[in-house]
Amino acid sequence: MPSIILAPFKIVGAAGEVVFGDVLQVNPKTTEKSYSGSGGNVTGDFTVTFSLVSLTNTLDTDAIDSSNTANN
Repeated sequence: MPSIILAPFKIVGAAGEVVFGDVLQVNPKTTEKSYSGSGGNVTGDFTVTFSLVSLTNTLDTDAIDSSNTANN
């Protein structure tokens, strides 16, 4: 079924697909891990963050975080 979008929208960035309409199933084809501190992934037109101390734990003891081998 087609979709009708009546409101304005803004796509800043997309690493995968942007889907408008009906889909049966949407699966990720790739996965990644990123580390960022306080306010590191804040997106938007007018953002303000206040952080005095920001610590990021990058210790990862497990070998596999998310497997997507069945999605490809």
